[in-house]
Amino acid sequence: MSRCSLEIAANSLASALAAQDGGADRIELCADLSNGGTTPSYGTLASTRDRVRIPLYILIRPRTGDFCYDAHEIDVMLRDIEICGKLGCDGVVIGALDMDGDVDETACRALIAAAGQLGVTFHRAFDTARDQARALDTVIRLGCARILTSGGEANALAGAARIAGFVKQAGSRLHMMAGAGLDSNNCREFARRSGAREFHASARAMRRSIGRHRNDSLPGLEADWWQTDTAIVRAMVDALSQDDQAVRASSSAV
Repeated sequence: MSRCSLEIAANSLASALAAQDGGADRIELCADLSNGGTTPSYGTLASTRDRVRIPLYILIRPRTGDFCYDAHEIDVMLRDIEICGKLGCDGVVIGALDMDGDVDETACRALIAAAGQLGVTFHRAFDTARDQARALDTVIRLGCARILTSGGEANALAGAARIAGFVKQAGSRLHMMAGAGLDSNNCREFARRSGAREFHASARAMRRSIGRHRNDSLPGLEADWWQTDTAIVRAMVDALSQDDQAVRASSSAV
């Protein structure tokens, strides 16, 4: 059985560096993480690519809301993918659904073609699909390497049983990466229940503003912010490493 791997959803350069320092295996760089994430700015993307050594995937999502995109939004995503390739990123994270809640194969094929040799993950649009089992087969047919999912539930723990089913359905054809609500305290139990070996988390902590003047009465303009924390990442990496050791020990005892 393959070892566990951890991808960190990083909402800034500082978060990406914290993820790297904490021992993460891969970064998904994004903006507006509190609303499900959108594509980061060019400056954030370029600066992060210059400074991180671990694989860097970029979320390709032009706005919050649903995953049913018009021609203008698809054009934006195609251009963002082109930039990712030029900057030497390792992969992109994409997803699109049609009006009926099925995977939009036409849009996704265009995005995957634009990615070329970049790795491709299908994001949590999968969780909003009307028939996830059918969507899984479609994503496999499209050629994506992995799917990020909470099992269609509010968090991965609630969706553990469904994720276990997806792991079996996918087999060796695609990696199921579980995310939403996972941390160092629950990831080992979740791995046991789901059979997943790839995990996704933001590992965030609140950062306090260093400004001496504050006005936190304005919605959306509060002084403090969320940022990936190295210690939280390290704790999750260590927990998953313990799971790997337990699996190896169990295999050796058989």
